Parts: sequence; structure tokens; C-alpha cells
Amino acid sequence: MLKSFPPDSEEQQAQVTAIQNFDGYNWGYNPVLWGVPKGSYASNPNGISRIIEFRKMVQALNRIGLRVVLDVVYNHLCASGPYDKDSVLDKIVPGYYLRRNLDGLIEHSTCMNNTASEHFMVERLIIDDLLNWSINYKVDGFRFDLMGHIMKSTMVKARSVLKSLTKLEDGVDGTSIYLYGEGWDFGEVANNGRGINASQFNLRGTGIGSFNDRMRDAMLGGSPFGHPLQQGFVTGLSLEPNDHDHGSKSSVEHMLAVAKDHIQVGMAGNLKEYVLTNCEGQEAKGCEVSTHDGSPVAYASSPIETVNYVSAHDNETLFDIVSLKTPVRVSVDARCRMNHLATSIIALSQGIPFFHCGDEILRSKSLDRDSYNSGDWFNRLDFSYSSNNWGVGLPPKEKNERNWPLIKTRLSDPSFKPTRSQILAALENFSSFLNIRYSSPLFRLRTANEIQERVRFHNTGPSWIPGVIVMSIEDGYDGGAGLTQLDPIYSYIVVIINVGPTVVTFTIPALQGRNLQLHPIQMNSTDNTVKESTYNSPSGCFRIPSRTTSVYVESRSS
Repeated sequence: MLKSFPPDSEEQQAQVTAIQNFDGYNWGYNPVLWGVPKGSYASNPNGISRIIEFRKMVQALNRIGLRVVLDVVYNHLCASGPYDKDSVLDKIVPGYYLRRNLDGLIEHSTCMNNTASEHFMVERLIIDDLLNWSINYKVDGFRFDLMGHIMKSTMVKARSVLKSLTKLEDGVDGTSIYLYGEGWDFGEVANNGRGINASQFNLRGTGIGSFNDRMRDAMLGGSPFGHPLQQGFVTGLSLEPNDHDHGSKSSVEHMLAVAKDHIQVGMAGNLKEYVLTNCEGQEAKGCEVSTHDGSPVAYASSPIETVNYVSAHDNETLFDIVSLKTPVRVSVDARCRMNHLATSIIALSQGIPFFHCGDEILRSKSLDRDSYNSGDWFNRLDFSYSSNNWGVGLPPKEKNERNWPLIKTRLSDPSFKPTRSQILAALENFSSFLNIRYSSPLFRLRTANEIQERVRFHNTGPSWIPGVIVMSIEDGYDGGAGLTQLDPIYSYIVVIINVGPTVVTFTIPALQGRNLQLHPIQMNSTDNTVKESTYNSPSGCFRIPSRTTSVYVESRSS
């Protein structure tokens, strides 16, 4: 029935929201009992089936080369008080497990019933639960929801305890278990209000990862809480402006240059001490490059401490936000290529890459910015690739109504919807960049020193060519002085990103005389646009098509 309504109709969301609290579908961020696999996923919700089947699932995924990361929600509980059927911990020791304000009321800044990991037994319960999942279920890593609401000491202790696990004693190599999460600093814990919390800046040096929102915001524009039409480096800022007033021409050009700096810091692992040439032409450390509010862009001391991403389950999907921020006159093919650009930047950056499920197939939620309880209708993934779920109605009113006028214009326009061939092209492009990442260890450098020594950015300073990022990664030679050799195949790599709507031609003197060839994966792809990229060795001149990421390699055999 929902299919019968127009793509910009209010009817779909009205019918979905009418039953959303009863249909049994949400993302599971309502913890009742930690450490318990959910019975509704088991063949039999009663008895031991859920335990055995979860273990078999992890085992089967490991056998095909996949590791399993569990999304853990220790920052809040579903219920509290003595009467609610879903209240458990608050009944055991009333008032102990939950964080309270000066009036004795429960804090709800996470969403509800904030837990207090600064209390000894709350921390103990969290660590015991992590050990349970690691030892008894062989989970390979943990993603902490709202990690900033947990104390740093709890996270550091958890990492230490898990790291001490051994194959011989526990059946698990704890050194391979990765911890990361949302290091946002807000609510009652902001600025260490309840103790030193596990925020981005506080976690430096711990080996625990946190999501890099600076890189996301620089690419897309603004922030999830700003004006929805604020453009970024990938979505047309300065080079393909929409109708939003971004300021004067000079200020917009400066914004573009600053966004490039933020992205380059992220591509270098978001390292606090990494030195690059900024848009003013000055050498600066990553921590000396500032966001709009003056806080440092970089906070990591090691590449494993930054999780680079451009979209996640919260907020709009990548395809949706690109469709919202770009001018309405832009073609859907151009928007698809912007999608490719964004995922390619993440794939080719130092640090831990993170992709939202569906980025690779242009996934849409019909511009829903918060779909945790929007049902399968808005959260649908189509692995037949016949549709990306665009235009299935106006998104639910509660979180989206303010933007309905902007959304309606786009959903009602059939030209915004990608075809199956465009979805398949996005999938191939995504796979290509993953394969390029794993074609060389130079894209996965392990230490801050390796990144500082090997990664360089060109086209920098005030005379830069707008919309173009040029990154090189250098390797050494066995038996030679200087850098050690890490890659047996390639000795030098150049990544060029042109986000602009036109072809760019430019010369990089530092890259003259090299034997660079377009990466064989791109040469053998079906993306004919990237194959139009050229490089002239004697002059160091490159020609890069519009909205294209080109990867050049220098083979040792040449």
C-alpha cells in the first residue's frame, strides 16, 4: 500500500510512525540486560539457542575472513525505578548505577537514564561484560555508543584487561581486539564535568579510536546541527554553489581552502604532531589547524586512534546529504560521482576507515535524518540493486518536518533517483578503492613517524588550485639509506582528488621525472572517466577529469 503514494507524500511516514513503537523494529539502543544476545534473532527465542547460534555466527564469519565488532551501549539504560518491567540495575541498588544531577534527578543527556561509570561497580560490570563477549563469544572488537559519557579510566582499564587475554589461557588473542567509539563531549560530562571522560582529546595516546567528525564536516559542509544547505569540499562549496548564502566570494574561497586543510590532516591519520603546509603557506602541526570554534582539528597520536568516516547510521546517508546540499540543477550522475569522491577519500586515508552500510550502493533513507525507529520502509537496503530507496515518501515528521520544504522539492523530482546502472557503478567504484587500499601497505602505515616521513601534500598554500588535493606516499628500497622498504610492488604513490565540475590541468614540480602510471585497478575498471587522467613525466603535468580520484603508482619493476 505504501508504494501507491507519491514519492513526496506525507502518508508513508504517517502510517509508519503510527505503529513504530509496536512493530518491534529499532536499532537496539534500549539496553535492558547487558551481555545477553537478543532472542528475537534466534531460531528459538527460549533456552540456549540464542547463545549457541550467536557463537556459530561469529565462528562462521571469522572463517570467511571477517571480524565481528559489537556495538555496545553502556552509556544508558532503557528504564529506571522500582516498577518498570525493563528496569533491572536500578532495582538491584536503587540510585547507584545511574548518574544524577545536584537535585538528585537522573541525567538524560545520552537520551535516557545515563549510567555512571565513575562508580566502581558500574565500571566492573562494563569490563566483565566485555570479557564475556570476548572470551565466550570470540567478538573481535567493540564500538562504544556515546563513548564520551564513559570515563577515560574505564576505557583504559578495559583495553588493558582485554589486551592481557591470551590464546593459551583464554582462547583469545587480546592484542587484536580493537576498541573505538563516539568521543563526543557534551552533557553533564563535558569538559571533564564528572571526571576525565573518554572524549576525543582525552583519549590521545591510549590506542583507543574515536570518530573523526572534522573530516566528515569538511567534506560535506557545516555539521549535522547546522544549516542543511551548508556546502563542503565534496558537495560544491565555492565551485558549484547552491542557493544558500555562504558569504562573500573571498570568504567562501577561504572556507574551501580551510576545508582542504582539515581533510588533509585527516588523510594523514588526524595526527596531532603531523606537519603540513596550510592554506596560508605556513608549516603547521595538525593540532595547530583549527575548526570554526578554534579547537584543534587533530587529536590522535597514532593512526589507530582516528576512525575516518563521512556518514554513519545517525543523520542522513551520504547519498541523501549530497542530494540535499548540491544545487538542484546538478545531475544525478554528478551526485553519484560526489558519492564516489567521498568514499574514495576515506578509503585512501591513513587511520581506520569506516563506512556506513549502503554507502557503496548509494543508499537513501528518503532524506530521513534520524531513522532509528522509522521501520524497514525508510531503512531498507536493496541488494538486488534495483533501487536505492530514494523517494519513498517524506521522512518522519518528528525529526524532519523543519526541512520538509527542501526535502519535498527533491523527492518530487524524478531526476534525483539513480538508476540500477548507477548503483552498480557505485558498487564497483567502492570495491575498486578498497582493493587499491589493500594493494599497498603504504595506505595503512602503522605509526605516526611512518606517516610523517612518507606522506606529503602538494598543491598547498595560497596559490593552490581550488578543489584539488594531491597526496604522495613514498617508500624506501631494500639495502638503501633512508626509508625502509614496506611495499614490494610500488615505490611511490600519488593520489589526486579533483572535486570540481571541470577538468583540471596542473604541474607539480616535485613530481617531475617519475615513472607514474594509473593504478592497474583503475585501468581495468569500467569507469571510463578516470581512464582519461594523464601524467607527463618530464614536466610533472597532470590532467584529472572532473569529480574524480585518480591513483598513480610507480612500480619497482619499472
